[in-house]
Amino acid sequence: MYKNLVGRAVLACAAMSLFCLPSLAQKPAPEPLKIGFVYVAPLSDAGWVRQHDEGRKAIEAALPGQVKTTYVENVAEGADAERVIRDLAMQGHQLIFTPSFGYMEPTLKVAKDFPGVKFESITGYKRAPNVATANARYYEGRYLAGVAAGRMTKSNIAGYVAGFPIPEVLQGLNAFTLGMRSVNPKAQVKVVWLNVWFDPPQERDAAMRLFDQGVDVIAFHTGSTAVMKAAQDRGRWAVAYHSDMRQVAPDAQLVAVTHRWGDYDTRRAKAVLDGTWKSEDTWGGVKEGMVRVGDFGPKVPEAVRQEVLARQQDIADGKLQPFRAGSQDVRDNEGHVAIAKGSALTDPQILQMNWLAEGVQGRIAR
Repeated sequence: MYKNLVGRAVLACAAMSLFCLPSLAQKPAPEPLKIGFVYVAPLSDAGWVRQHDEGRKAIEAALPGQVKTTYVENVAEGADAERVIRDLAMQGHQLIFTPSFGYMEPTLKVAKDFPGVKFESITGYKRAPNVATANARYYEGRYLAGVAAGRMTKSNIAGYVAGFPIPEVLQGLNAFTLGMRSVNPKAQVKVVWLNVWFDPPQERDAAMRLFDQGVDVIAFHTGSTAVMKAAQDRGRWAVAYHSDMRQVAPDAQLVAVTHRWGDYDTRRAKAVLDGTWKSEDTWGGVKEGMVRVGDFGPKVPEAVRQEVLARQQDIADGKLQPFRAGSQDVRDNEGHVAIAKGSALTDPQILQMNWLAEGVQGRIAR
């Protein structure tokens, strides 16, 4: 009798296991992490938005099947941004990237109402428990571009088409000027403020006005390729920003300062997936691979290329800091000491920059 009971129990367990196996196999796979991106301008072949979309694609390539990304383009800063960010949160996006300085306050406002959603405020500086901030040391690339511009200019006059006079833009303008003057002390930089990030007609008009004033090499901190196209049309040099822009200015491109968001974006997405995401601030540059200078135009001499690349390696190695003074003071364009000789600006000082370097012709638009 005992043996029969044991045998029946074994058969019962075996039968149950047959029914249990299919149920284990049918366990649903976890839903992919929904990630949203908000873009301040239309998505085009090059520029600020293009580089962030490359970051979005990098996430998908690195985490196939684990993520599902989407984006909304051409979203104005302000009320429109808040509406779009809120919409993405309501649609179930668990990670939202908002890459524009003017998205900072709308991001914080929406984040307060959606504590379970993670937000990445790119170029913002205000954090919250579910809002992280990140930016790149663009000024490092600007300094290197300035070295190239200083070597290639014949008029000793460069131009700079700038969006808004926020510290990030001032850092780039000053670093570009310091880079130029490190190899060409006679160099001057004329700046035009647009008070807009993306307006191709305005950007082109500003570039043309600068060319009419003797500028033979130009840089810009705006969102389109209009300045590059203007330089191509006028036969002048131009520094590409955000992306390699040789496709629109094959003869005009001197060098490109490109931004690489793929590694950062992927790392943050992985952190959400594995539960290690936390609010933090990231500010990386050449050393971290977030900023790169290269993509020289075909007419740039090899000696200039090698000099710029060597300086880039110096920055990566910590041997060169754009905002460090050597044996002489660095002064602003009103004659005041901005960086005392032998010293360097701290990160807080760089982040609060509100002066223009000696050699910049213009004032900060207030």
